[in-house]
Amino acid sequence: MSKILITGAGGGLGTSLRKSVASWADSVRLSDVTDITDCAPNEEFVACPLGDKDAVQALVDGVDGIVHLGGMSIEDTFETILDSNLRGTYHIFEAARKAGKPRIMFASSNHAIGFHTRDTELNGDSPFRPDSLYGLSKCYGELLARYYYDKFGVESVSVRIGSCFPEPVDRRMLATWLSPTDFDSMIQAIFSAPRTGAAMIYGVSDNLETWWNNDHARFLGWKPRD
Repeated sequence: MSKILITGAGGGLGTSLRKSVASWADSVRLSDVTDITDCAPNEEFVACPLGDKDAVQALVDGVDGIVHLGGMSIEDTFETILDSNLRGTYHIFEAARKAGKPRIMFASSNHAIGFHTRDTELNGDSPFRPDSLYGLSKCYGELLARYYYDKFGVESVSVRIGSCFPEPVDRRMLATWLSPTDFDSMIQAIFSAPRTGAAMIYGVSDNLETWWNNDHARFLGWKPRD
């Protein structure tokens, strides 16, 4: 794939992902609200507030795929969530619609289903149960992804990311842990799949304890190794 856009590229996941994406994409466009100054030869940086519709359109023009990690990544006030996560995600999908419909990986979250109990195994048909305004914004993003595929044919995969850290640090992470290596391979699988429609997948490694079942997303061809 020739050009991939990573929004939120200055955050933890974006920083971790850059080297992996650069190994299979010809060029990578990085975006965040703060400057990234250590760009590799095949990387370019474009500062872009996601709440600015025109700036997002310019950001998306010319890319072949979008890894949308940008936005507020933790609970915050409604006004902050509204601008960064609701307006911002809408601007990304609308810009993609106008710019040749590049496939989108949308960084959803386990907080979209956080009020299910731990003794319930969740799958592709489990209902939303957001545990915060942040989680609610991720439900909105997943529904937006469905709408843009059904109405406009914009393909996407919403990844309900668990806990992506080098290693688990508490008991809960023994069930939700997603290794950075598995996250990298998932991203490549999303953009290598012949089709995705408007898919959802749980971002979780092959842990002994797990609450999430990804059988519905096997067609993406991704299998965690860690």
